[in-house]
Amino acid sequence: MNKDLEIPFVGLKQGIHNFEFEIDRSFFDAFPYSIIEEGEITVELSLDKKDTLMVGEYKIKGFVVSNCATCNESFNAPINGEMTIYYKFGEEQEEDENLVVLTSEVYKIKPEQQVYELITVSLNANPRHKEGECNEEVLSLLRSYQIRDEKEEKIDPRWDKLNKLN
Repeated sequence: MNKDLEIPFVGLKQGIHNFEFEIDRSFFDAFPYSIIEEGEITVELSLDKKDTLMVGEYKIKGFVVSNCATCNESFNAPINGEMTIYYKFGEEQEEDENLVVLTSEVYKIKPEQQVYELITVSLNANPRHKEGECNEEVLSLLRSYQIRDEKEEKIDPRWDKLNKLN
């Protein structure tokens, strides 16, 4: 995994500590079945260390390379998101996905998986180019398929009688 995304917390004093990471193609290569292959994203982490836990506020901003849902051309889709992860010192595992238990052997946090999940949930379900940026050839082809033949629009007269039953 990415060594840049490792934060040794043992030597940190109590209080808020800020970190910034740059994510590029190599980050996504570490996830073999990733829906994202490329992008440039800045991750800002504000880590508040306390006696029994740490609170990590993650913010991401940048773009990922995606295909437009309209014309299927590749483009840089903007991405923006934030989440909070709680790091609890202890031995008992928790089921909450936003709570990570740090055992006594652990001396650093590795938030790659949480950052990857934040990126994927921040993706637009139907990414599209801005107005006027789609491939015009594809758009005109789509429009040609939207025009229907008037003969297909005519309803069989036998069905008309059923409409009158209401």
